[in-house]
Formats: sequence, structure tokens, C-alpha cells
Amino acid sequence: MVNGGAVTVEEIIDRIDAWRGRPVSIRPLTSGLTNANYRVDVDGRAFVVRIPGASTELLAIDRGNELHSARVAAALGIGPAVLHHFPDSGATVIEFLHGRPMTNATLQEPGMPGRIAATLRALHAGPRFLRDFDMLGLAEGYWAVIERRGFPVPPGYRARRPVIQEIGAALAAHPLPSVPCHNDLLADNYIEQDGRLRLLDWEYSGNGDPAFELGNTCRELDYDEDRVRELCRAYFGRAPASLVARISLHTITSDVGWTLWAAIQTGISRIEFDFSAYGAARWARAGAAMDSLDFPRWIEAVRRPDARAEA
Repeated sequence: MVNGGAVTVEEIIDRIDAWRGRPVSIRPLTSGLTNANYRVDVDGRAFVVRIPGASTELLAIDRGNELHSARVAAALGIGPAVLHHFPDSGATVIEFLHGRPMTNATLQEPGMPGRIAATLRALHAGPRFLRDFDMLGLAEGYWAVIERRGFPVPPGYRARRPVIQEIGAALAAHPLPSVPCHNDLLADNYIEQDGRLRLLDWEYSGNGDPAFELGNTCRELDYDEDRVRELCRAYFGRAPASLVARISLHTITSDVGWTLWAAIQTGISRIEFDFSAYGAARWARAGAAMDSLDFPRWIEAVRRPDARAEA
């Protein structure tokens, strides 16, 4: 049996009346780091069965919120359709999006920042999600789990907490209006279909700072400073120092949050993946950014009295 946790993919398949007695093939999808995902072909039509990983409540994942956001995104034409949901296990069956899987390389092609911005503007203009999202608030929750459970602490994290709190205070000085965001925009969560970019995986969705959304995907896609500015200009229509700095600070908050996420995953995940190395790389990158000559300039830019007017 192919098992992703408390329920098997075969058990989910057996619960779908329309699939009974039809030819079915199952193929694991290997891109996810939290859940078990399978491509299931039924009579030549492809679906995705998604089974939540173990103890994901420690990662602050709200499956009801995820389901709501996924349905909103599907109605906007941004996410795949949700076809079945099983509340007892949290498993879902969604539309398989046929298209070009994206990578960091493809998302750095000419014009991609503008295409990303167009998809995000459509999402951010849509109906609000159920929950709010703040990465530094989430990180504080992760830190509490790490201390309570005795999971490995990123080296030097305690010493850097005052600097991380300084980032939070600077970002709070002139907040942007919150919008419904995806919040986990690595390359695997994009797919190109019929000339547009669509988005997968709504676990961390919530209403939040659009600059976090941009900073998160800039960090995930390894965007350099020129591409950060290009994405900022494509999304906001301009790229003043305050907005570029805000996005840049959020590349750090993204790495901080996923560093602590990885520390928890080392203790709970059943997926074969080196979460320790993943978290160490994230933390080293966050530390380098906090130690950079740009960092104080970013802090000052988002705190300036005219930052609100520029945004």
C-alpha cells in the first residue's frame, strides 16, 4: 500500500463512487515537503490526491482555512478545482493542472516578474480569506513549539531575536493594507497553463502584507536586486526605496519563518528529506542579510515618515 499517513491513497480512491470499477493508476508526486501527493489517473483523466502529513497542526496549518482558500482561488481561476474533501482525514482530491511545471530558472525568464505580478494582483483583489497571516507572528508560534518540544534550535537564534523584532517593528511603522495572499510561493507552487501562471498549495494562505508575498517569492526564486525591483514595479506600478526595502526585509522574514518550520519538521516529518540542512541554509542566508550593509538602509527606508505616501 502507498501510505501518506493515517489514511492510504487507496482508501481515498475506494471512497469515490464515480471511480469504482474503472481503471486506476497511482503515481507518487515528489515535490511536497509536508503532505503526501499522488497523481491518480482514472480512465485517462488525471487527478491529484493530497493526504496531510503527520502532526501538521504543530506547523500552524488550519485545514479548514486551506480548503476555503483553495476554493476561492479556484473560483478566481488561479488555483485548481477542489473536487472532493474528506474531513475525517483532511484528504482532498483536486484537479490536475496540465501545463509547464515551473522552476527557478523558468521563473527568471524575461518578463516573468510581470507575469507573476499579474497573477498576484488578481489573487490579492479577490475575496478575503478566513484567517490573517503574519510570518513573524507565525515564527513566534514556531519558536514556542521548538522550546516546548525540545526540537533543535538554529545556532545563534536567541541572540538574533532582538534584530528580528526590530524588523517587525520597522515593518509595522507604515503597514500596507492586508490582502488575501498565498504566502508560500516557491517555484513548485507555480504552473504555467495556457499562457498564464496558476498557483498550487494553499496551506499557508491568509490575509497579509502584499510585500511579504513579493519578498517570499523573490527569496524562493533567488531573484537578484534588479529582479526584485522589476517585480516591485510590475506589482505596484513603481519601485520607490521604501517598497523595495519592505520587500527586501520580507525576504529575511521568509527565511526566518521557514528556518523554524524546518526545525519542527526534523522532529515530526515522515518524508525522506534533510530538513536540518534545509533549515541551516535558510538561517545562514537570513543571517547574512541581517549582517549586510543594506540592512540598516532597509530598516530606515521603511520607517521614514514618507514611506506611507510612497506606498
